[in-house]
Amino acid sequence: MRLGIFVGCFFAVWGLVRLRVLPAGLGDSNLMWVVLLALVISAPLSFVLLRKQRDEMSVQISGRVEGAKDRLAANRSQEDAADDAARAGS
Repeated sequence: MRLGIFVGCFFAVWGLVRLRVLPAGLGDSNLMWVVLLALVISAPLSFVLLRKQRDEMSVQISGRVEGAKDRLAANRSQEDAADDAARAGS
């Protein structure tokens, strides 16, 4: 989605430069100017427009991390129980 926002900004900036609404770059730097301006515009747009998706993804990731921590704790307790049983049998 972030790439889509950047591409949209790129074509919008490119169109505005071609219509001479925005200044063109110096010499042969026109493409670099359009790319940099599109990056500067798309970054805050992505931050605002993709907030909901970013929040949903963080909830999913935190759920996965908690699940991994629970599985690791369960594995540790199984290993501790097996180790305790082996020491008790010795």
